Amino acid sequence: MTLYTRFTRHLHDALDALEADGALPAGLDRAALTVEPPRDPSHGDLATNAAMVLAKPAASNPRALAELIKGALEQVDEITGVEIAGPGFLNLRLAPSAWVGELRAIADLGTDYGRSDLGKGITVNIEYVSANPTGPMHMGHCRGAVVGDALATLLEYSGHTVIREYYINDAGGQVDVLARSVHWRYLEALGKASGDVPEGLYPGDYLVPVAQALASELGDSMADAPEAEWLAQFRTRSVAAMMDMIRADLALLGIHHNVFSSEAALQAAGKPEAAEAVLRARDLVYDGVLEAPKGKTPEDWEPVELPLFRSTAFGDDQDRPIRKSDGSWTYFGADLAYHFQKAETADQLIDIWGADHAGTVKRIKAAVEALTQDRPQGQARFDVRLVQMVKLMRDGEPVKMSKRSGNFITLAEVVDEVGKDVVRFTMLTRKADAQMEFDFAKVVEASKDNPVFYVQYAHARIQSLLRKGAGEGLAPSAEHLETLGEEEHALIALAAQFPRIVESAALNREPHRIAFYLGDLAAAFHAFFNLGNDRPDKRIIMVNAPDTSFARLFLAKNIGQVIANGLALMAVDAAMEM
Repeated sequence: MTLYTRFTRHLHDALDALEADGALPAGLDRAALTVEPPRDPSHGDLATNAAMVLAKPAASNPRALAELIKGALEQVDEITGVEIAGPGFLNLRLAPSAWVGELRAIADLGTDYGRSDLGKGITVNIEYVSANPTGPMHMGHCRGAVVGDALATLLEYSGHTVIREYYINDAGGQVDVLARSVHWRYLEALGKASGDVPEGLYPGDYLVPVAQALASELGDSMADAPEAEWLAQFRTRSVAAMMDMIRADLALLGIHHNVFSSEAALQAAGKPEAAEAVLRARDLVYDGVLEAPKGKTPEDWEPVELPLFRSTAFGDDQDRPIRKSDGSWTYFGADLAYHFQKAETADQLIDIWGADHAGTVKRIKAAVEALTQDRPQGQARFDVRLVQMVKLMRDGEPVKMSKRSGNFITLAEVVDEVGKDVVRFTMLTRKADAQMEFDFAKVVEASKDNPVFYVQYAHARIQSLLRKGAGEGLAPSAEHLETLGEEEHALIALAAQFPRIVESAALNREPHRIAFYLGDLAAAFHAFFNLGNDRPDKRIIMVNAPDTSFARLFLAKNIGQVIANGLALMAVDAAMEM
């Protein structure tokens, strides 16, 4: 049992004792109780809001209740002091045995330190990337890919069953443009077309190998054929080739989806019709006429009866059509059906979208709420996480576009230059919805201002210490942990926060919290290490004080374990040397 879990248990035991004595009413809701670090470390090691939360339902004064809880907590061996602050907050000071116990827990749990069953029994579908299958991955897709993948790993580590899904947009006009682009390249391969790629087609030369393969297979049989004869075949082959390319690009970042859903297959299977039927049965789709556009009405506008989803019933500003006047599905109608399909196999849904889709969030949330309203309260959670674009820089100047791809910087080019770990870590150093610059020079800079380097260097420094200790005949040992003092306990206290950071990151769907925490832990370890530069008695390895060296090496090793666990959640390798 980790420290915060253990002290939460101590708190509940104290409250149970007060209930048994009749000093506290039984059955009070304790869901809002917290045990966390105090905002000011000088106030203590832990703080709880128990008296503040329970006072009103207990018909008690917060400070009076705090006095009762204080007395009960003072009976816990691991607590050396309890102080009441302000209107009724409780600050706790812990015995050295509490910190030593947590250090042993890190060692015992190893890679499982921070793992939990928070999401036990809950299946979460995370749909991320879902780039149009019209070309290779570019850096516009990268941030959402990393955020989605890190969130999936984080939720798995927190006990959820996770479906990693990619939605293939293969039913829109863009895939017809792709097919025509490949057909032009096919003609080029046959020597029947030359010069610049015609306006309106995709210009990237990544289509050349696809076209060459088709030319070898088909010869010139489709060179003069009408479009109706070759479009479907070229579309299918082109999309398949692009998806192979996309999978390979994502693999460079260590990203592997386990479900790929086709929009075309979704529509062929009648999922939009099924979703419409469910919503009509609930009187949430009706046939109606949209209001005329605000402002000057276009001359060609005519009132047309369309099937409309009652999204206003769920907080949207207007009802939304799910079909066009020609009977085909609107983008929203198809998207509604796709979420209906995802909800069949998952309890909770998460979409990772580009910030440019912010305007459609309200309506799709309304649709999912409507489609899952038969589920128990709280069991149909749906989150949309918006991800801002990344601005590529080199030494402070915007990066020019890639010649190979036509008009963008490919993900493969960036990974090839700076490496997978640098890309993944950097993408998580800001909140997903915050602006970000990716400077090729800064992300590989060996400086404490570069969080990627600083965290990796902390782990590498620890491994170097362990190797150096082994060379001196000094190995990490838990035999003499009583030699650890306040500085070491402070470092353990920060390491002890890892499980609660993981839990909060999972609950809030914010994997960047792991990167932020690792930056803090790395900085604390570097500061601890540097104490020995001015104070020889604070060095981690002291040949003349083996017991202290054993204990400090044990501490360092397990700080390294926590760093490695955090990096693993980000799918970043922990550096062994630098």
